[in-house]
Amino acid sequence: MWENILQKIKLAGYIGNTSEALFDIDEEEKENSLHRHSEKLAIAYGIMKIQAPGPIRIVKNLRVCEDCHTATKLISKVFDVELIVRDRNRFHHFKKGVCSCMDYW
Repeated sequence: MWENILQKIKLAGYIGNTSEALFDIDEEEKENSLHRHSEKLAIAYGIMKIQAPGPIRIVKNLRVCEDCHTATKLISKVFDVELIVRDRNRFHHFKKGVCSCMDYW
């Protein structure tokens, strides 16, 4: 399911942001590791299991990375789904491609 989501958000303009990846690996491996972040996989599972128009709620104990934040905004727009993500610092409410934090997190 994640691969399907990835294809659709790439058509909407998503480009993986590997600048925060600190591993000493090549760009392709960095991008692959970014695509396996827990919130992205949780969103894919939620899209498969939760019937619209219900929101998908995700709780994580780490801060959302910039790449996941951008991807989640695009997912909310492309799939017309409401996503509520609680990270270490705050709640992020994604709806129609916009986050409640106004991209300040």
